[in-house]
Amino acid sequence: MPQEHAVYPKATPELSHQRKALAPKQAEAFKAFSQSVFAAGALPPKVKQLIALAVAHVTQCPYCIHAHTRGATEHGATPEEIMEAVWVAAEMRAGAAISHSTLALDTLAQMKEEKQLSP
Repeated sequence: MPQEHAVYPKATPELSHQRKALAPKQAEAFKAFSQSVFAAGALPPKVKQLIALAVAHVTQCPYCIHAHTRGATEHGATPEEIMEAVWVAAEMRAGAAISHSTLALDTLAQMKEEKQLSP
């Protein structure tokens, strides 16, 4: 059984009801939007859930990871497909870090031009 982490409160029906009660129009609009996004279309629901699971890992949302792992499984995703989606997320996050090194390299070049950095 997975351990509960004290950092994040457990998502409960009570908290969901409270969120809806505090902003009912927005909650209803988000629910309709979500249902529309995850409905079958050009991409089947399983693929959409796997995409959501990968994005949830990049955004590091524990609630989303939990929900979309379940959603992907309920739409027929295998544990292997789920893990591959997680690895895609890891590659994308690492790739972004490497790609953004361009900013550091550009800054170093500018500093060298401005004689703020030794050759």
